[in-house]
Amino acid sequence: MKKYIATLCLFASLSNFYGQDAEKFGNTLNIGVGSGYGAYYYGYGFPLMLNYEIDVAKNFTLAPFVGFYTYHNSYYWGNPGHNYAYYNYRYTAIPIGVKGSYYFDELLNAGDKWDFYGALSLGYIAVSTTWDNGYAGDPYYYGRPSPLYLSLHIGTEYHFTEKIGMFLDLSSAYSSIGVAAHF
Repeated sequence: MKKYIATLCLFASLSNFYGQDAEKFGNTLNIGVGSGYGAYYYGYGFPLMLNYEIDVAKNFTLAPFVGFYTYHNSYYWGNPGHNYAYYNYRYTAIPIGVKGSYYFDELLNAGDKWDFYGALSLGYIAVSTTWDNGYAGDPYYYGRPSPLYLSLHIGTEYHFTEKIGMFLDLSSAYSSIGVAAHF
């Protein structure tokens, strides 16, 4: 964990390397809600995501993030020792990590109102599964999820003002729409 924090601080200190007239994308709080089919959880749900972008280099930011996802369903199970019945279960997942984003505004000649980016998220995901009382089957009947979180993103932001924008983030794990606050 100390190495992770030290690396993040190093990248943040490199923010002086981009030009004076370069657009800054950091110092931005992104709060989003979305939808996704998590390969980690075997279900469809509506995740909440939160990240804070820090300028690292010209057109590049790092954003520590945290998310929350929960999914509820039922599973028909039984065996000779237990009656067949529907058992309710709930998956809850909390991904934490860092998202690296590269902004293509210069390449696309985007105006001041739009930002376009590609990104990669990497981190750890804590997963919890709870079952109805009486369920005696395998709690991981779909398999055990990996604690590694890895996701690809493409996205855009529209700036209503200099301080407030709205973003759309399409992801290989969770796609989201939300509000961006620039400080």
